[in-house]
Amino acid sequence: MPYPAMPLSVVHALLTAPASMLEVVEAEVMGQRQRIWKNAPPTMREIFLAGRAHGAADFLVYEDERATFEALARASVAFAHELQKQGVAKGDRVAIAMRNLPEWPAAFFGAMLAGAVVVPLNAWSTGAELQYMLEDCGAVVAVVDPERFDRIASERAACPALRRVYVSRLATPAPDALRFEDVVGTTAAWAALPLLDLPDVALAPDDDATIFYTSGTTGKPKGALGTHRNACSTLFARAYAKAAAALRRGEAPAAADPGAAQESTLLSVPFFHVTGCFSTLIPAFFAGVKIATMRRWDAGEALKLIERERINGAGGVPTIAWQLIEHPEPCMRSTIISPVSC
Repeated sequence: MPYPAMPLSVVHALLTAPASMLEVVEAEVMGQRQRIWKNAPPTMREIFLAGRAHGAADFLVYEDERATFEALARASVAFAHELQKQGVAKGDRVAIAMRNLPEWPAAFFGAMLAGAVVVPLNAWSTGAELQYMLEDCGAVVAVVDPERFDRIASERAACPALRRVYVSRLATPAPDALRFEDVVGTTAAWAALPLLDLPDVALAPDDDATIFYTSGTTGKPKGALGTHRNACSTLFARAYAKAAAALRRGEAPAAADPGAAQESTLLSVPFFHVTGCFSTLIPAFFAGVKIATMRRWDAGEALKLIERERINGAGGVPTIAWQLIEHPEPCMRSTIISPVSC
């Protein structure tokens, strides 16, 4: 069949037609008339509730740790209440700087449910760079791992707004920090946390939700402010892109199969980047997709993880895909990579 099988104009008309799931309508957004996804969740709260509905299915895998959707939800709600007890109000900035640990999504969704603006910080930044971003955004709370805690130790005085720092996996107690585990416990204990109500915080589509910092290639990093609508719109933009690609190939868009095996993905990019957060974490939680993470990238370990967890999707920069394809163990490469979509 010749490509494309269908012009883009026809594809768009079909997918966004009235009464379709991907229907597009006009609405006023911050004083401007814009086209929006009519059926997109209004805020991250609805995304959280949809993800929680996947219940006992595995959501996060990190080394020998795993957490179900419900376990992650309970940890997130517990942290949201903790933030409220600490005086965090709607619109306050809560920063996250850590590896791709299970605590990252728990802190992310917890801060969001508390009404805070979540500020994912580049975990590769130096102490001075982290201090600049913490001060620039006015973060009142930071959630970090021990490495990032050490980096900001000498910079705390330059962040007058920073009232609390939570540290995950802290081996030795520190007088100027709170242990994240003292609030939610270890990953294995999340499922046994009390079933708490979600915080009573009114959220709207155009409320501020995130601040992602640019790389600062030619100067200081700039904080890019995003709303709940921005985050929620990515879900439908991804669905539209997949359906449009199928129609252009002359295929019918794939329909949801309730009996299909759970989708799973190997995350090789950081949560703190929009790719890891908006393109992976949020859609995966919403759709019931399992995410497997690694402490650091290693192609050989990644192949073992793909086999063990039956991973059927992987993303990242081209180098990552090339290292998997060209791995020196041909038997492993041929039997594992062939069913994986990179």
